[in-house]
Order: sequence, then C-alpha cells, then structure tokens
Amino acid sequence: MIALRWPSVATITLAGVVGLAGFTWPFLAPAAFVRAHGNDTPWLFAALLGLLCLVCLAEVSSGRLDPKTIAVLGVAAAAGGGMRVLSAGTAGLEPLFFVVIVAGRVLGPGVGFVSGALALLTGALLTGGVGPWLPYQMLCAGGVGLGAALLPVRPGTRPERWLLAGYALLTGLLYGLVMNLWFWPFLGAGVPSAMGFDPGAPLVENLQHYAVFYLATSLGWDLPRGVLNAVLVVVAGPALLRVFRRAARRAGFGVPARFIPAAPDRSPGQDLP
Repeated sequence: MIALRWPSVATITLAGVVGLAGFTWPFLAPAAFVRAHGNDTPWLFAALLGLLCLVCLAEVSSGRLDPKTIAVLGVAAAAGGGMRVLSAGTAGLEPLFFVVIVAGRVLGPGVGFVSGALALLTGALLTGGVGPWLPYQMLCAGGVGLGAALLPVRPGTRPERWLLAGYALLTGLLYGLVMNLWFWPFLGAGVPSAMGFDPGAPLVENLQHYAVFYLATSLGWDLPRGVLNAVLVVVAGPALLRVFRRAARRAGFGVPARFIPAAPDRSPGQDLP
C-alpha cells in the first residue's frame, strides 16, 4: 500500500470540502441564492479537475507517483471504466465499484481516491455519460476508493474479505443517497410537496422530505448496486486482491531505492607485483 503524505492529505481534504459544499449548499444558502445559482455545476467540475491534478502533483513531488505507479493507476482506472461499459448503471447495477474498492484497498488512500475518480471519468467517456452529474460522481467514487484503503483490518486475512463486502454493500447505498443531492433541490414543481425541496423551509423539514424521496425513488436502484458489489467482493475479491498485490510487490511500491557503488575496475595485471 502506498502511504499517504501530507501534501496529498491537504489536497484530498480540500477536494472533500469542495465536494461537501457542492452537495449541501442548497440546504444552507438563502432561497434567492439557491434559485439564482442552481446551474453552477461546471465550476465544480473545473475545481475538481484542478484538485485531482494537485493530488497527482503532490504525489509526484514526494516521489510516490513514479512511472510504475502511474501504470498500475491507469490499469485500475481502465478496468473500472470497462466494468461500467458492461452495465452503465442499468437497474442500479454498477460493478465498477468492485474494482474501485479493490484498487483502493491495495494502492492506498491517495492513489485509491484518484483511481476511483478516474475510473468514473473513463466510464463516462466510454458510455457517453458526460454531464453536470459527472463531477459529483467522480467525488463519490474517489471517496469509495479512499475509504476502502482506510478500513482497519489486516490485509490478506479472511475478515478483510467480509469487511470489504460489507463496505461494498454500504457504499452502494450511500453512493445513491449522496448522489441524489446534486439534482434533488432543483427538481421544482414536478415533485410532490411531501418529497420536494423547499428553499425557505427549515433544514430538518427538507431532510425529512429527502428521506421520503430517497425511499420512494432511489433505494430500489441503490440496493442492487450494493448487493452486486458485495457478492463480487466475496466471490472474486480475493483473486483480484492477489493480482493487484502481486503487481504492487513487483513494482516495489514503498521500497526506497538503494544505490550500490560499482566495484573498482581492475585492469589485467594490476595486482601483480
């Protein structure tokens, strides 16, 4: 696992703050501001791409993101994007997160965050799923990869498989629960008042309305996602973990370079008296 250095901690924390603000600002801002700035998602997309570049720059500057790491990161992102082509969210089934969880678990928090975000971006480009929702999806997928690396369990043990499976089930639900927030406050009059967003209502009331909206519209999609990825972790997770860990060992992540001075050149006859 590639350790997380303080520059990456700072940039990932900043990305998390930006993402949290992007999801929650309608609940906290005045009603007039919400109505006037409901279409500012492109700014979040630009900010997220800049922050991802800063994470990569922080890793490069600390010597953690070398060509070997970039190669493995590219494989993880491509594999996740390819998995999304198989389903693209049909009936909520998104096996992409299975790859994101395993890659994050092996590669570490920083690279796990970047690989999750890039896997979602790759999948969106392959399936034509580029839109105002994409920066939010990238943030959530990056968070899934980051969280998998931080799970407190010893690598390679049986409890790890079951903890990852539970994590896959939980994040399958949380992904939809959080993702709906990017559009729910702006649905307008087409939603019944009992499950719609009211910019002038108290926070508790809007949260109650959102709970009703989630149970009525999203849970049926999120539960299959979580169950599918939990099953994939249990069935295919150990094999994929071994593949990623074997690649990480051969790449020598986290092993400091050692330079051995060359032996002095002895020309023929040099040792003769």
